[in-house]
Amino acid sequence: MNSGKTMFAQIMEFVPWTSFARIVARHGGDSGVRRLSCTEQFRAMAFAQLTYRESLRDIEACLLANQTKLYGMGFRVPVKRSTLADANEGRDWQIWADLAGVLIRRARKLYCNDSFGIDLGNTVYALDATTIDLCLSLFPWAPFRSTKAAVKLHTLLDLRGNIPAFIHISDGKTHEVSMLDILPVEAGAFYVMDRGYLDFGRLFALHQAGAFFVTRAKRGMNARRVYSMPTDRTTGMICDQRVLLNGHYSAKAYPEQLRRIRFKDPETGKTLVFLTNNTALSATTIAALYKSRWQVELFFKWIKQHLRIKRFIGNSENAVKTQIWCAVATYVLIAIVKKELQIDASLYTLLQILSISVFEKTQLQQAFQGDNYIPEQADFDNQLNLFDF
Repeated sequence: MNSGKTMFAQIMEFVPWTSFARIVARHGGDSGVRRLSCTEQFRAMAFAQLTYRESLRDIEACLLANQTKLYGMGFRVPVKRSTLADANEGRDWQIWADLAGVLIRRARKLYCNDSFGIDLGNTVYALDATTIDLCLSLFPWAPFRSTKAAVKLHTLLDLRGNIPAFIHISDGKTHEVSMLDILPVEAGAFYVMDRGYLDFGRLFALHQAGAFFVTRAKRGMNARRVYSMPTDRTTGMICDQRVLLNGHYSAKAYPEQLRRIRFKDPETGKTLVFLTNNTALSATTIAALYKSRWQVELFFKWIKQHLRIKRFIGNSENAVKTQIWCAVATYVLIAIVKKELQIDASLYTLLQILSISVFEKTQLQQAFQGDNYIPEQADFDNQLNLFDF
């Protein structure tokens, strides 16, 4: 039972604190610390994400207004904005990246049997990047254009549960295709990406690792048809071919056959050309896989709207990465809570409820399920019945 505990304290119980303690010890996060431990720092940053606090002053004021509840929420003393700022500036952001990694592995196990609309036993990832604009005078370490700074959030999204399996934060000038060099490759998995990732040498490395890719061809791609497979044109498929690259460098980079599928979208009338190294799935399934790539775009839109990653409470590279990784860890933590408690409400609904209820002493199931909540019946079998004749 969680009676007497704030909703924030109940959420924090889903954090694997033992694993987090090992992470902190490995990076020396609490060495020489007197006031704000790594545990309290994460609680403060998670509080900011859940309640939409956008500045250090906001965090300090809201926590200070609820001093009587802070100890039960995991804070020994009220959080000072200067102390939190120093912690974000000085503590290695890798601590929060490792914590997010632990939560991600747990969440992916919980969501591994979820459906994403395609009947496929393989793991399917969508790869893309989003740009977060910054002020060049405040963030000179993240150059993007002559008058603008930015960071890029490169994300490999597991479409079962929309859990980010891999995240890399770079400055705005880093090209997306370079992520294929550091991407963790899983044999048998599908990697769906747009044509910005079309690099035949890197795609051939994916192919040799036993993974499958689905991407779009660029206009004017120089390739010759080897043979064609029969297609059903009523489905929008124009052709399903095996091709070899003609260009000297491209043929050297990818010396084997590729599968080229030409598809006309019946809704927009636009013709799309897909490239893949998978020859077993039907052409319609390949087209559906590429269409599912849109989930990563929705993921970026969602986190920008509902997480605090567009306004930063620190200007250094370490502070920015700390805030982003704490936001990712909070997002995955709520996804774990949703699955563990078997709540049907969306993540958006859960975050909206938490934003105004973190100090309330209500059971999570009751707050999230509303009228559908059925309280657990206490077992009073050992209680004497005064009216038992």
